[in-house]
Amino acid sequence: METSEERAAPILGAPDDSGPPPFNEAAESAFLAEARDRGEVVKPAAATGTAGEEEEVSNGTPLPRMEELVNQIPEDVRDLLADLFRARFVTVKRIPKRALKS
Repeated sequence: METSEERAAPILGAPDDSGPPPFNEAAESAFLAEARDRGEVVKPAAATGTAGEEEEVSNGTPLPRMEELVNQIPEDVRDLLADLFRARFVTVKRIPKRALKS
């Protein structure tokens, strides 16, 4: 039978709403070393929002209209995308070339 102290004791590891845990450099280093030992290619994290990226993305040419781009996709493919994934084309954006697979 539980005592009142056992019922009132906080549960260790219970989530709190204070946000993500702080960055642990030692744990990150251990994880990266383990990944290298398994033969995984470990890339350094890319900096986000760099000035070079902004210049690369916005080269001054206007973006095409959404309808023009959607019309380039065959109608049967558009129907299949809508059926399988409920895909909708909503916006046109430029992305940096380095975000694409090479």
